[in-house]
Amino acid sequence: MTFETIETAVRNGVGIVWLNRPEMRNAFNETMIAELTRAFGEMEIDPRVRAVVLAAHGKAFCAGADLNWMKKMSGYADKENYADAMALANMLRTLHTLRKPTIARVQGPAYAGGMGLLSACDIAVAAIGAEFCLSEVKLGLVPATISPYVIAAMGERMARRYFLSAEVFTAAEAYRIGLVQELVIDEEIDLAINGILGRILLGAPGAHAATKDLIKAVAGVPLTPALIADTAQRIATARSSAEGREGVRAFLEKDRPGWLPKTKASAARKARQRLQKGHGDAEEYL
Repeated sequence: MTFETIETAVRNGVGIVWLNRPEMRNAFNETMIAELTRAFGEMEIDPRVRAVVLAAHGKAFCAGADLNWMKKMSGYADKENYADAMALANMLRTLHTLRKPTIARVQGPAYAGGMGLLSACDIAVAAIGAEFCLSEVKLGLVPATISPYVIAAMGERMARRYFLSAEVFTAAEAYRIGLVQELVIDEEIDLAINGILGRILLGAPGAHAATKDLIKAVAGVPLTPALIADTAQRIATARSSAEGREGVRAFLEKDRPGWLPKTKASAARKARQRLQKGHGDAEEYL
């Protein structure tokens, strides 16, 4: 599929979505929002794709909203602004609710809406040179559509500081507050992501989807009898599923499970070994 503002590829079971407006610091407009929504939807239904990486060409991950787009929006009526905001909100929701594991590759500045993109992913890996900012209040705006994902990623207390101060903070601070889970030197970001992907691809695709649904159902929910019963039912269902039976069989017989072709198992094992040794081929998945 041809896109104007992004690029997509599928390699070794991994779908990659590249933001591709480097000259605009990958700032998004209505075209990019629509194309990202479509690309994420295609990755969801593509049987070749086991995991999705969101990456960006150029020196910036995403500078937020395109200034020309913002200028156009300032002339919109309330109804038009609402429809435009809903398109962005639905794109972020599409990314966040993918049934496949998602990783954000943050190699440069991630501002405003760019923070929403990385927060909507399951995992965020940042290069040490990346920087972050929730700049909306300096423009008289609010980080509204991105707020559910950013607050879930960094926590309410830190969101109060960075939403209100609109200050730029470092990748080290992003790691400290949990916004990103992995911090690496710039040259090794692909190596780190390849290692994570190697581990992810050892898991069963149905189990990944069920686990993402489990997290959504359990996170922040009071420990009630209903919740306990729900978790018991989920593991019972998993045990009796085809994947569950196959996984247990393979473990007991020291065999590979059916969802893991030998070539993929070998690639995943090699990726882990390279990561542990601190070197490797960055082209394994990315």
